Amino acid sequence: MQLAVLFGFIAAGIAVTWPHVTYLAGQLPYTRDAGSYVWGFWWMAHSVLHLTDPWLTSDIAAPAGAQLGLHALMPLAGVVMLPVTAAFGPSASYTVLSILLPGLMSYAMYRVARLWLPSQTGAIAAGAFFGLSGMLSFQTWVHINLAAGAVFLPLTLEAAIRLRRKSSAGRAAVLGVVLGAAMLVDQESAVLASIIAIAALLPWVLFCRVKVGWLRLLLVGLAGAVAVIVAAPQLVAIAHAAAAGSPPVSLSAPAYVQGVRLPDLFLPSPRVTSFGLAIRHAQNTSTFGAIPTLLALVGLTLALASRRRQPAWLLGLLWLGSAALALGSDIIMTAGTYTPAAEMFGGVRVSSVLPFTWFVWIPGLSGFREPSRIAELGLVAVALLAGYTVNWLRYHARALLVPVLALGILEAGLATPPGAKTMPTSYPALDRPIAADHSGSIVIDVPFGLRGGTGVIGLPFVAQAQVLATADGHPLADALLSRVPTSTSNAIEAEPFYHDLISAQTGHYQFSPAQLQFAAENAAHMHIGWVLLWVSNKHLRAFLVGTGFRYSYRADGASVWRPVGPGNGIATPH
Repeated sequence: MQLAVLFGFIAAGIAVTWPHVTYLAGQLPYTRDAGSYVWGFWWMAHSVLHLTDPWLTSDIAAPAGAQLGLHALMPLAGVVMLPVTAAFGPSASYTVLSILLPGLMSYAMYRVARLWLPSQTGAIAAGAFFGLSGMLSFQTWVHINLAAGAVFLPLTLEAAIRLRRKSSAGRAAVLGVVLGAAMLVDQESAVLASIIAIAALLPWVLFCRVKVGWLRLLLVGLAGAVAVIVAAPQLVAIAHAAAAGSPPVSLSAPAYVQGVRLPDLFLPSPRVTSFGLAIRHAQNTSTFGAIPTLLALVGLTLALASRRRQPAWLLGLLWLGSAALALGSDIIMTAGTYTPAAEMFGGVRVSSVLPFTWFVWIPGLSGFREPSRIAELGLVAVALLAGYTVNWLRYHARALLVPVLALGILEAGLATPPGAKTMPTSYPALDRPIAADHSGSIVIDVPFGLRGGTGVIGLPFVAQAQVLATADGHPLADALLSRVPTSTSNAIEAEPFYHDLISAQTGHYQFSPAQLQFAAENAAHMHIGWVLLWVSNKHLRAFLVGTGFRYSYRADGASVWRPVGPGNGIATPH
């Protein structure tokens, strides 16, 4: 029965995210994020097979390299998907995981709901309202690390409930393993999972006899110790990344101030537009959805009126608290933005009464760059309470099940955004000569830059760059990192060739012969063997010529340049 439910959820996830499954034929979303995840799967497989430190690399942002402790590397997912990566390539791992995740998230929530709801119908509905929601289906398309991390939210709740129902060291250890594994997949999700564990266990520890409370506290401590042990490699990597000077995110970042528009949290998902429904809907996918919200409100009322009051009020508080945090540091309405009790923090006008303003000052929580991601906590509560309503309908108003679930399907999943571009998983015409070069020279894609949440330099590079790097095996000068370490950005900017290239691509085209000669010598010293020019710009071409590069060939929308010299197929001019 369990396998049937799991496979049913996977099939439903494929259906509501169509045509994502068709990307197995050799396509990827045309985004730098997708390229970064593909590179991450390749890098994890390479590190495991060669027994190297996966959190330290010189294969991107070359030759400086980067600490990856604060990057969305997903080491545990990379290890799990290693057989797929080894057999079919990293692009296949990325696509397969993105296809499976809606079903896996649904099944994880189903397991929790079965601990609370007597009927399979209610539990299956709860799983679908979570894993097939527009909120999380969107992440399988855009931020796969967040979708993979979301699997651990219901897993954590299940482990905490089982510990509450039957206290034992084994069950405490299981909870610790789940929390530690979450950290090895996505750090933000691990924080959210920890909040769920605290919310579930705190009343259990506090509201009991003193002697029992001490025993329960010891079990919670054991769970925490196991979590730290399991997550230790990631925690050490985070410490190393911090030592490398990863710039903190501050309230000056716009995403910190602006959260989800208040009406959007409860409006129908944008998915309804796929069915031609011209109704008012949320402007983005950070919504609980109209039908799940309505069912959750009914479920909360029914549960509070029954013998299940304690779980109901805890879920209600979780929903309310996460919704308040998701608003960010302003209240954004259709008519405008309001900042109640406004104060200045770090030069930014924020509300001193909205909880997110203070949430990000808690040690370890400043990494939440987007308040909307906290809404996933509320979705856990919404899914369970909506499942409670479906369970009640199953026994008291069965005739309403069909229309209710049919309306729910209208908000499930997320179609590929209209007009979204894709890219092939390989570019043989462009990359074959580079792959045939086993010199280990650096490849640089122009526009050139280091991109990420913080510490960016240069310009956005093409989405293909990191995908190509997994095929040709060369170190890549460009990089997309969740946090660009200060040591990395400083080292890149200190290289004269990179420094001048960044200036050239942003409009500074005048260089003295001495500057060009210095940059040329620096490029040779760094062993830059290939430049892929993706833009038509005569000034950039002149810069490449002035620093010792010559045109070699053109393929797949890029012109390829090589340094002049023996062995490069380009003769040194006499």
